[in-house]
Amino acid sequence: MTPSLPFDAIARSVSGHVDELVALRRDLHAHPELGRGEVRTTDLLAARLEAAGIAVRRLRGTGLVADIGAAEPAHTIALRADIDALPIREQTGLEFASRTDGISHSCGHDVHTTALVGAALALKSIEELLRATGTRARLVFQPAEEVMPGGAEDVVAQDGLADVERIFALHCDPTLDVGEVGLRVGPITAAADQVEVTLSGRGGHTSRPHLTQDLTYALAKVVTDVPAVLSRRLDPRAGAALVWGSVHSGGAHNVIPSSGKATGTLRMLDAGIWEGVERLLEGVVHEVVRPYAVTAEVSIVKGVPPVVNDASCIDALASAVTGAGAHVASTPQSLGGEDFAWYLTHVPGAMARLGTRTVGGPTFDLHRGDLVIDEGAIAIGARTLAGCVIASAAQWASEQGLGPAPSLSAVADR
Repeated sequence: MTPSLPFDAIARSVSGHVDELVALRRDLHAHPELGRGEVRTTDLLAARLEAAGIAVRRLRGTGLVADIGAAEPAHTIALRADIDALPIREQTGLEFASRTDGISHSCGHDVHTTALVGAALALKSIEELLRATGTRARLVFQPAEEVMPGGAEDVVAQDGLADVERIFALHCDPTLDVGEVGLRVGPITAAADQVEVTLSGRGGHTSRPHLTQDLTYALAKVVTDVPAVLSRRLDPRAGAALVWGSVHSGGAHNVIPSSGKATGTLRMLDAGIWEGVERLLEGVVHEVVRPYAVTAEVSIVKGVPPVVNDASCIDALASAVTGAGAHVASTPQSLGGEDFAWYLTHVPGAMARLGTRTVGGPTFDLHRGDLVIDEGAIAIGARTLAGCVIASAAQWASEQGLGPAPSLSAVADR
């Protein structure tokens, strides 16, 4: 990339807002809201963006989109942050810990959101350049990433990707130090579905199991045997993992219940095998419970395909990371699911992993109530996201044989 790209101008803007961004993150962290209920969060974000002169369009329900730059652009680059929290009780003891019992930002979405606000303010500061180069930045503050089906599909249905050429996102990674950003070409996450198996049958007294359909025993076989059978029916290279998160049957020690349920997730690395796995899974469940004469109902909610990072977008991300003063790190494919994948079924894009671990500090994990994030990651995330827009604009100009815009150096030197 040309050295006249205004990474310094972006860095100065973000630096000037660091205290405000940290305060915003702490406010969001203290007031988490679950998917499609992010009313206060949406109001807070809309007010801050509008105060900066950025027009917003609220989505139906919650969430919003906003544009910065050329009104009639040659190309539109989208940046996405997810704004919802998780139904997890916080256990950090932080002074700005969640004030809502049983709900917390235990996946770092408050950091994603704050970083995008910082990127928005930085991009607004160089809006003249964006207009001169025919570039528009689309900011997507997406609701309901943590539920299935997720909010990405809501955004697409409401034209959030209209005219978008490519899209970028960050996800907190507590296994990487602050100052590191993990990049990977190709799949970086896995496909993920929600699975629910409900059994019903004739219950009775535990002293006479032969006169019942021993549902609890059958449910235990579902929990243990279905994942085992799948491991022999699927190509191991698919990386499939069926893991149960909730199992419930009965309420008394001497009563065989008449119903029970197991819920969990089915994840896999291979998108092709994922697309046809529903019928196989349902058949395996029925085979496993057949000897116990219970009735099984299998419900599979298709969640997300893998996030597959575009190589050209990763090149832009690498430039943005370097321009942000951070270091590019390699990162493996994860079995985690991420509904950012749905955007990539419409346009190219990429997701990066934002290091959030304090250098020399402990390693936390996502989706745990004790997750603590080093707030130094916020500024790096903001600079990286804003940098994706100008790096993509430079790529486009180079591909068109246009070279850097005449105003580029002037803006960068401000």
